[in-house]
Amino acid sequence: MVLPVSNTFFARIDRGYHLIEAALNYVAAAFLFSLMLLACAEVFMRKVFNSPIHGQADLVEIMIPTMGFFGLAYCQRLAGHVRMELFIHRLKGRALWIFEFLGNLATILIVSVMIWGTWQNFLNAYQIGDTSMDAQLPVWPPKLIITVGFCLLLIRCLIAFVGYLRLIRYPDAEPIGVPISPTVEDLAQSEAEAARDAIKDEDEEVAR
Repeated sequence: MVLPVSNTFFARIDRGYHLIEAALNYVAAAFLFSLMLLACAEVFMRKVFNSPIHGQADLVEIMIPTMGFFGLAYCQRLAGHVRMELFIHRLKGRALWIFEFLGNLATILIVSVMIWGTWQNFLNAYQIGDTSMDAQLPVWPPKLIITVGFCLLLIRCLIAFVGYLRLIRYPDAEPIGVPISPTVEDLAQSEAEAARDAIKDEDEEVAR
């Protein structure tokens, strides 16, 4: 993903926050890799020594929130979340940015409610000392991570809020701080390139 080249203050904020998002996305990837290692170790211990890892299921439940929620803001920055576009892809200029702004505003409201709800859930788990059923591990850390993930997403949406306002005022300006969804043509081109690469790899395998 090519970051905006503008040197305005807003562009620097967008670039700086994107670095934070990328770092947390690497953390999420590290947790995913650790989960794979844990699964392999569980199978090995169970099959070879008939001794499964105690609390393995609890560890998986605790690790999953980090994998999912630390990547939310990063995915939003790259327009990676699932979108349903009935007619918005036909819009251009100010009309497009207005609709994107309204969708982003709805996201801000929904995420704000989710932050409040998950924070209350975290506080309840922390205050009563809630633990997992098997290994008795504290469950408040993953619940806090969920809240943090939503907060990171909210910050990204607030940056996009400013970015869309800027584009509504200056429709022809360089998009900064807003996710840019790939067009149908871009998707078709990427799929064609992927198919070409697959055919090329198959031809090379046959040649060997």
